[in-house]
Amino acid sequence: MLLEVKNLSCGYGKTPLDNPVVKNISFTLDEGKSLAILGANGSGKTTLLRAIGGVIEYDGSISMLGREIGSLKRKEIAAMQATFSQLSTLYFSYTIEETVMLGRYLYSTRFMGILSEKDKEIVDKCLKQNGLYQIKDKQIGELSGGQLQRVFLARTLAQETPVLMLDEPTNHLDLKYQDELMSFLNEWKTQSTTLSDGTVVKNTLIGVFHDINLALGIADEVLFVREGEILAKGSVEEVLTDENLKLAYDMDVSSYMKKQLNYWK
Repeated sequence: MLLEVKNLSCGYGKTPLDNPVVKNISFTLDEGKSLAILGANGSGKTTLLRAIGGVIEYDGSISMLGREIGSLKRKEIAAMQATFSQLSTLYFSYTIEETVMLGRYLYSTRFMGILSEKDKEIVDKCLKQNGLYQIKDKQIGELSGGQLQRVFLARTLAQETPVLMLDEPTNHLDLKYQDELMSFLNEWKTQSTTLSDGTVVKNTLIGVFHDINLALGIADEVLFVREGEILAKGSVEEVLTDENLKLAYDMDVSSYMKKQLNYWK
């Protein structure tokens, strides 16, 4: 088992139990699986992801690879999981290459974080995977939103973690790059990552999506969240029902999807 969440409550109050956004959630996820977290705006999806990522305090238990997230240092969490969010922010003027290099600094044992040749090879690989190598010397302030997303994806991949946390990963990407990203992630999740202690872990995706179609293109399992609680969790075939969709989104999702498809007939 890769992830075990028990009786999790969290939010943005003075304490995790002070007006929680996520309320007493429990679920598990095995290695090598991809989980799509779905639900309406304000249902608690991103808050749940932030708790799993160790970004906010929580009540209950979140165990990843047998270790309690709340007891780990940031560097220890970053060795297990990397987060690719809607649009990251940098407050300094970096080049594309320098930005992607940030994903390697947690592994650096050299003075002032100087990277090794292996680190540089990994950075080059991530730049090439995302079509950025030829423009690696550009300042990130010169880039479009879509280009920035590709830079931050490359930085995320440079961490070389077995778990990728996705928060609306296709925002700011045009259709071509959305398709390329999802194809890449589907390939990535079939692989494994070796941790620093030699443990081999099957790659695992945990993602928050607004676009149900994109989620279904990558997910093995779906977790529906409604008002901070689990509505349903299981395989796509088990939980993607008209009833669950209506409860999660407060609308007839199936009819809406079919109506959209009519435009392409």
